[in-house]
Amino acid sequence: MSDSAVDASRPEAVPASPAGLALDRLGDYLAAHRPELAAGPLRAHLIAGGKSNLTYLLRIGDREVVLRRPPLGHVLATAHDMAREFRVISALASTEVPVPGALLLCTDPEVIGAPFYLMERIPGEVFRTRAQTDPLGDERRRALAMAMMDTLAALHSVEPSSVGLSDFGRPEGYLARQVRRWAGQLDRSRSRPLPGIDELRDLLAATAPEGANAGRIVHGDYRLDNLLASADPVTVHAVLDWEMATLGDPLADLGLLLTYWDVLGGSETAAGNPVADGLGPRAGFPTGGELIDRYAGRGDVDVGPLHWHVALGCFKLAVICEGIHYRHTLGQTLGEGFDRIGEMVAPLVAHGLTAARER
Repeated sequence: MSDSAVDASRPEAVPASPAGLALDRLGDYLAAHRPELAAGPLRAHLIAGGKSNLTYLLRIGDREVVLRRPPLGHVLATAHDMAREFRVISALASTEVPVPGALLLCTDPEVIGAPFYLMERIPGEVFRTRAQTDPLGDERRRALAMAMMDTLAALHSVEPSSVGLSDFGRPEGYLARQVRRWAGQLDRSRSRPLPGIDELRDLLAATAPEGANAGRIVHGDYRLDNLLASADPVTVHAVLDWEMATLGDPLADLGLLLTYWDVLGGSETAAGNPVADGLGPRAGFPTGGELIDRYAGRGDVDVGPLHWHVALGCFKLAVICEGIHYRHTLGQTLGEGFDRIGEMVAPLVAHGLTAARER
């Protein structure tokens, strides 16, 4: 799960040099490489809400930009690729997909302790909780959900070669590789018994489809709270958190979105949980089926049955939640809302098994 936060409306109270961000070394690096970004004293706040990558609001004199870096401590291989995020938002800047402006990429971990990049701060709100979405009312909630699907359809309509991303991934065998990849991530995050998760992995591996839509740009973690949006009028200003983006089957994005929306968003387990509290029909939004209908009417992707893709979404999200739970037990998470993440793994596995067995 990536850190969905360029919204700086709720910065946490942190020291002048917050955990994970050495402002003195950052200032020296900017002065040497991008002096226009070092034209004033540096101040930073960790932006609340992120459950994976760390996102900071960085104030440079009177200017505000956003800095992203991998999480502290236990980091899953390939899951927090700053260069990947930077490349895809740079490439999509010329398309109809709204993204923040990319400013600077630093792959040297010696500067602040990990690779990082800077991007423009985009005004808007990350709709994450019932406290934010309940006041919208039915009409604006529906409009926001439909705008989310229109934006996803626009992303999947971009021809990768037209934006320099023809080599951004390997579409052939994408879905089978996804199963292997997340199985590997699971093995690196195990810290307790997880009944049923190995059975789910094996079912997915044995039934992985070829992927008739392979070769599209896939976000990898597309959901409402990975968007910066406004409600009056309803507008999507930016899609965030591209660390898992690649070339693959867009149905994987739909399956994961339905996992957030209908599985977690429809579960009592999600009540008050920072991952899914403000999402789905339980929070007054349209059903997942209505979202898929909207998407299908806006693009050229053959949607077809999504049971397998929902099962993959459940497996992937269960592994991500387990990785976050593991970091939390090691004291390597920053911010609030981590204590209940581990509770989500079991219902995700159960729903994934049900979906994987559907024909």
